[in-house]
Amino acid sequence: MTQGHPDVTATHDLDSPSCKAVSSMLSRIGDKWTVLVVELLSDGPMRFTELMRAIGGISQKMLTTTLRGLERDGFVRRTVTPTIPPRVDYELTELGRELQVPVRALGTWARENMARVEAARDAYDAANSGT
Repeated sequence: MTQGHPDVTATHDLDSPSCKAVSSMLSRIGDKWTVLVVELLSDGPMRFTELMRAIGGISQKMLTTTLRGLERDGFVRRTVTPTIPPRVDYELTELGRELQVPVRALGTWARENMARVEAARDAYDAANSGT
C-alpha cells in the first residue's frame, strides 16, 4: 500500500461482480478504436467508408469488429437504407452520446498531456538504458 492511497483490495473484492463489470466496460470503451469512433460519430451519422478514411490506420476488419461491439453494447445504431448499393450509416445512440462526455474528456486530457508523457518516457528510457 502506498502512502495516501488505500489498498484497493482492502475495500474492493477484485472478483466481485461490480469489479468484473467495470473491467468488462473498460475493455470496450478503453479501446483506442472505440474512442476514435465515438469521437467521430459525435458530429453525427457517418458511413463505414467515411469512418475508415477519417480514422486512418484501421483495417476494415478491425473497424467492423469495433462497430459491431459498439452496436452490441448499445452505443451505436446501424441503419441500412435499401438502395443499390445499400447505404449503411452508423450513429451514436443516447447511451453513446452519454459516453461522449468521458471520451472527449479523455481525448482532451491526452492531447494536453502528451508532451509530459513523452518527457516522462524519455527520462525513464534514459535512466534505464543500461539495464
